[in-house]
Amino acid sequence: MRAALLNPCFFPEVRRGSERLIRELANGLVAAGHEPTLITSHPGTPSRSVEDGLRVIRNWRPPDARLTRRLYPDYLTHVPFSYASLRAGDYDIANAFFPTDALAAVCWTERTGRPAVFSYGGLPDRAVLADRRHKLRILERAVRGSAAVVTSSRTAADAMERWMGVRARPIYPGVDLDAFSLGNGRDPEPTIFCAASPDDARKRVGLLAAAFARVRRDRPAARLVVIEPRDPASIRRHGLDGEGIELIAQVEAPAALAPTYRRAWVTALTAYREAFGLVLVESLACGTPVVGTRDGAVPEVVSDESLGRMFEGDDERAVARALLEGLELASDKGTAMACRARAEDFSTARCAREYEDLYRELLGG
Repeated sequence: MRAALLNPCFFPEVRRGSERLIRELANGLVAAGHEPTLITSHPGTPSRSVEDGLRVIRNWRPPDARLTRRLYPDYLTHVPFSYASLRAGDYDIANAFFPTDALAAVCWTERTGRPAVFSYGGLPDRAVLADRRHKLRILERAVRGSAAVVTSSRTAADAMERWMGVRARPIYPGVDLDAFSLGNGRDPEPTIFCAASPDDARKRVGLLAAAFARVRRDRPAARLVVIEPRDPASIRRHGLDGEGIELIAQVEAPAALAPTYRRAWVTALTAYREAFGLVLVESLACGTPVVGTRDGAVPEVVSDESLGRMFEGDDERAVARALLEGLELASDKGTAMACRARAEDFSTARCAREYEDLYRELLGG
């Protein structure tokens, strides 16, 4: 199959959710003998390259600061170039991973009759759908013009049906189980790791820091390891300058965090409305139990108390209790293997295989 994958950004400009999913998916498609092409954009000169078997077309992305100031959705200016690249190629199927890119894919499918897939990475609700001009109209065009809509969890699929009236197909993102593997030992001090970005308010790193101060009352030697925020003012605002808190530098490759996951006793994610929770699965793959919010798709990942603990709401005392129980869980001899076994349900090979099955269905086998 010749699959066109569309996303506004890619490595090395951005290395988070959809960009990582596309890279892992492409690896699986290439391994299965298919020919994926990524159509993306960047602020520089247009280019074409082959990166680990993935053909990458980078179109120019015109400046969009004026549109952003006027509250239009992000990543609109490159869409005509992405559509032109689709029309110029000979693709069997187009899979967009961002709503504006789905506009190009839907126009392409209307012109060619070939199927388009829209992979929505978030958790739709009223606040998300109405925070930008024409955002809801763009999303409606994307979901209704695509032959299939994919979400990253069953929770997100239910929300898509509730808010958009479209039945989506949940396909969990994959984790590289070779890169995120079991380790040989944990730090001697009780260590809590948070791999979420403090710059994202939805991650509620300040709540974690406040809860950690309570944890230190019972565990004076405990440490909290957090990714350093890009905005230095966030350190004090989130309480990340407290006793026992260590800031580590941002990393380019997510797999570089694997040693930190392995050394930690527990990994914490205090975010709300998570559509999946990739950092939780990375932690489980390294044999480290997790603490997360009983909200969004987190209960789908943390399906058993042998894997970690969950809390509700925004009470720092509830978070502290979950963290203390998570630290105790780390000392159980069976925890590491239970965590690893759960992570194997979210392999990159499984993710690529499910996308491949979907493509074959839409192409008639």
